[in-house]
Amino acid sequence: MERRKFIKNTAIGTVGVTFGTAAISCNDMKNKKENSAVSETSEKPVIANQKPSPIAICTWQFTKANEVAGAALKAGKPALDAAIEGVEIEEENLKNTTVGKGGAPDREGNVTLDACVMAPDGDCGAVLCVSTITNVAALARKVMEKTPHVILAGEGAEEFGYSQGFKKENLLTEESKKAWQEWLKSPEYKPIINIENHDTIGMLTLDKDGDIAGACTTSGLSYKMKGRVGDSPIIGSGLFIDNEIGGAVATGMGEEVLKTVGSFLIVELMRNGMSPQKACEEAVHRIVKKNERHKNFQIAYIAMNKIGETGAYCIHEGFSMMKYQDGTNENVPVDFYNKSKI
Repeated sequence: MERRKFIKNTAIGTVGVTFGTAAISCNDMKNKKENSAVSETSEKPVIANQKPSPIAICTWQFTKANEVAGAALKAGKPALDAAIEGVEIEEENLKNTTVGKGGAPDREGNVTLDACVMAPDGDCGAVLCVSTITNVAALARKVMEKTPHVILAGEGAEEFGYSQGFKKENLLTEESKKAWQEWLKSPEYKPIINIENHDTIGMLTLDKDGDIAGACTTSGLSYKMKGRVGDSPIIGSGLFIDNEIGGAVATGMGEEVLKTVGSFLIVELMRNGMSPQKACEEAVHRIVKKNERHKNFQIAYIAMNKIGETGAYCIHEGFSMMKYQDGTNENVPVDFYNKSKI
């Protein structure tokens, strides 16, 4: 039964609607003069219904993924379609050990994938600990559209995926298996800053109609404990969208993003007048001010508002963001907090 039918015909729908409204209500915005979103980088209030040309941004230098998303937007596809098409490139990239098939396994040698998506209408879906399906962002969308739930995990998510036509696969490649077996010789659980053992692809897209959507997908920390889930599939932490304001995604040490609900925080800061850049900086500052251990891990955020302004910030040097607009796909260096080493 599809979610909308379920909500219409059952009492649980009332609960779901009440929860969703409380969590992401934007009624206050409707009462503001001219229904505007204010940017600190502008000399005057920016009207939220201004529509820039379509934009795709993503974490890290995932050039092809962002180009595919940007091309989909240029062709007129909706924001969520473009975001999912983009991240699928990395889910299927066997050389990427942090996303999708070929991702590094947990300590038991099992690859488990997490993902979430969020649509312009505020609906969302997520899957956790999926071990037999590659395209988990698309699976998260099916959870959003075809079930009364937001999150499915493990075998339940996999069985639902098979019913929706997803193929069962072995996600552990020979290369990842060899790397895991080598790690077992001297096992140490210590992620290294900007080394691809704890990163993900998060993507935000703004389409021709001015709608924003997003997707976030990962295989999680390399050699994590069995059952570990980070921020990536958690709405509000790894990803958050409010189509009246903008969106944000996170990458890096997921446990630290979870503690501050980072992506939701950034969108709320933008709601209160901050530019995407200033909001990303504040979200990083919230982490480093409370946690001296920030010297040992990386956190990075990217964000975009309704008029196409973008921002990004991280703790340590080395993170960058891809941006596609007007046919140009470029890698954007990102400012960082910890400048003590330069």
